[in-house]
Amino acid sequence: MKSAIVVLLVGTSFGLAGSAGAQDPAPGRYSMQESETGIARLDTQTGEVSLCQEKDSQLVCRMAADERAAFEQELDLLTKRVEALEKAVKSGDGVAKQDLPPEEEIDRAMGIMERMMRKFMDIVKDLEGSDPAQEPQKT
Repeated sequence: MKSAIVVLLVGTSFGLAGSAGAQDPAPGRYSMQESETGIARLDTQTGEVSLCQEKDSQLVCRMAADERAAFEQELDLLTKRVEALEKAVKSGDGVAKQDLPPEEEIDRAMGIMERMMRKFMDIVKDLEGSDPAQEPQKT
């Protein structure tokens, strides 16, 4: 019976929100509809429906039962994923390990760099030696 009321309220709320949206934009984020058990509140941005009741001069709202079940299911799924990730981090399985090249490839690259640096230093020495400011002046 409650789910039928919620479905009816949601449908009515969407109908009212759709007709109101066609004429004027809604002034607020929430749309309220009175029901037999309280007030149904529709979040016009997310589509969530909450059932509200007045308790101790305050309006207390709770998610509708079907949304609550979906919310709790998603929360359980996320909790399991977090636990699995934490377990993987502790065991070291989830840590991405760098794929290093083999030792031979590193040695080859270092040899190429060494030859390049030696040739560069030879060029620098040649340029220093051919600098006219450093040559002794003839008198």
